[in-house]
Amino acid sequence: MDIIAPGLLLPVRVLSKLFRRLFLTRLVGLYDAGRFSFFGALAHLAERQAFLRHLSPVRKKRWVVYAKAPFAGPEAVLAYLSRYTHRVAISNRRLITFDNSGVTFRYKDYRRDGCDRQQILTLAVDEFIRRFLIHVLPRGFHRIRHYGLLAGSARKTSLTLARELLHVAAPVDDGVPGEQDDFRPPCPCCGGRMIIIEMFERWRQPRGPPDKTTPNRETTP
Repeated sequence: MDIIAPGLLLPVRVLSKLFRRLFLTRLVGLYDAGRFSFFGALAHLAERQAFLRHLSPVRKKRWVVYAKAPFAGPEAVLAYLSRYTHRVAISNRRLITFDNSGVTFRYKDYRRDGCDRQQILTLAVDEFIRRFLIHVLPRGFHRIRHYGLLAGSARKTSLTLARELLHVAAPVDDGVPGEQDDFRPPCPCCGGRMIIIEMFERWRQPRGPPDKTTPNRETTP
């Protein structure tokens, strides 16, 4: 029996189908990579067609995915996720010492209260790197995605239509007049808008300020 719990992000039925598809797809991928070995009564599954026929009935069954509300409520989930959306896995200020033998850093144990929450841990170099790379997204994945009205492909049109339906005026732009028509590329270092300080004519060669350590030709004999 499928029960859709109220207040969940997705219905359990949708999660069941999604989990079934992903699980079986990864399972076939491991099979194609040669990660499985079959012996005895299952030796015939070493043939790919036999393996796919063995999985065929499983694809038609209804899978059960257990989903329930978090114990501490949605606020605890948002607090947990917020630590990862706009931050790296660990900041430099948490690092205490590191050498060839290990890395020592501070961390918070949220199961404790008060001063005991701040703890110190030392990990081997390879283990520290392994844990750090777990938080690195695979290539092509984005940490934050916008959907619905804030989807990047139709954000401007959707927000304009929403304001018209709600009879809400568009926000006033406090920027410099004509700034929206400025197509200067962003700064490759900080990503901010580049500001033109001075423009040189084509036949003029820009020069920096004279270096005090360089001898002056007019005064040098």
